[in-house]
Amino acid sequence: MTAATPPEPCLLVRPQQVAPFSRGGTVVTLPMVGVWNSEQTSVTTGITVFGVGDAIPLHTHNVEECVLVLDGLARVTIGEDSFDVGPGTVSWVPAGTPHCFTNRGDGPMRIYWVYGGRDVTRTICATGETFAHLSDRDRGAVRAG
Repeated sequence: MTAATPPEPCLLVRPQQVAPFSRGGTVVTLPMVGVWNSEQTSVTTGITVFGVGDAIPLHTHNVEECVLVLDGLARVTIGEDSFDVGPGTVSWVPAGTPHCFTNRGDGPMRIYWVYGGRDVTRTICATGETFAHLSDRDRGAVRAG
């Protein structure tokens, strides 16, 4: 199986079934459950690893998002608020709210994300461009901002 060949519809996607991909810079994403699973899938999840100082630019989604910091130190910006959080911290982002996560630590930062829905889109705040989450355009989002 390759990144271009999503897994068959199933209840569980193991990390070795979906290839990680670069988002630009040193940011790498491993999608775990996505829109390919079935019509009944109501969430999209995955893990993203950020190198020191890396961030996906300020953006919004058309669905709510929940982010758990697994490792490292994150600068979280949600709307007008910015704060630093460490492992075990969960942030909830309402649909349409500008946000970003930046690695503020001295080593890799890993986050686990869950979107409350399928057909997720990302809109980059600086450009207003909207594209499908995990699409080819989204995979380069780190460079887009």
